[in-house]
Amino acid sequence: MTPDARRATIAVAVMVLVLLVPGPLAMLGAMIAAGIAGLLFLARTAHTGAPARTEDRFPVRLHRGVSIGCLIAFALLLVTLPILATATGDAVLSLFDLFYRAGSFVFGGGHVVLPLLQAETVQTGLVEPGAFLAGYGAAQAVPGPLFTFSAFLGAVTTSGPSGALGASIALVAIFLPSALLIIGVLPLWNRLRRAPRVQRALKGVNAGVVGLLAAALYDPVFTEGVTGPHSLVIVAVAFVALTAWKAPAWAVVLGAAGLGALLL
Repeated sequence: MTPDARRATIAVAVMVLVLLVPGPLAMLGAMIAAGIAGLLFLARTAHTGAPARTEDRFPVRLHRGVSIGCLIAFALLLVTLPILATATGDAVLSLFDLFYRAGSFVFGGGHVVLPLLQAETVQTGLVEPGAFLAGYGAAQAVPGPLFTFSAFLGAVTTSGPSGALGASIALVAIFLPSALLIIGVLPLWNRLRRAPRVQRALKGVNAGVVGLLAAALYDPVFTEGVTGPHSLVIVAVAFVALTAWKAPAWAVVLGAAGLGALLL
């Protein structure tokens, strides 16, 4: 997603900003800046030939009122949940707000959500650091989106709702923003995806996502997971097994767990 110098520069700039100024607002600002940079400095994607008719058809049709209602609901929840959680002190609302904000501020792959989740759960004492990394490792060994990691975090919280209730709240809250946005944008999608300005902005955002993934690889994965030479040995062995020997992810995770029991 960064095949040229300009997109690579956008990715590195986003990585630097997110690492030096951590937090959800910095991440959101970095992605907005990446989109603006793409709009200003990146060329439109070149197309060869006429697109097929099937590419222009989107069978899902939604009433405009439903879409607008979903966009309004997304914005209202994003604004009012923190206020209500703070005013009432309700643990359920606080947990729902935490994961709803994480789902709202994430762009790109699920790994991008890791810094946000770590800041909101580990750094606040809601989840133990060891449990966070163990859950992340287990999530890599099973199929499905990484967002399901939120269910594990909701289940192991040290205060407020936990167990099945905490897992359900976290899982619904983190997926709800994207569901509302998808329904809200669907009526405009065919028009938006052909707009040259939107194409350039999306290319910038895609480059920014690469920077976010790089930042997430360093913090919290590397900083929390690689704490000494023994853990670095485990990482190196697991990396070779996964990339060179094409071992399945679940086997690599189990093997790393075994090495950890012996070396750490």
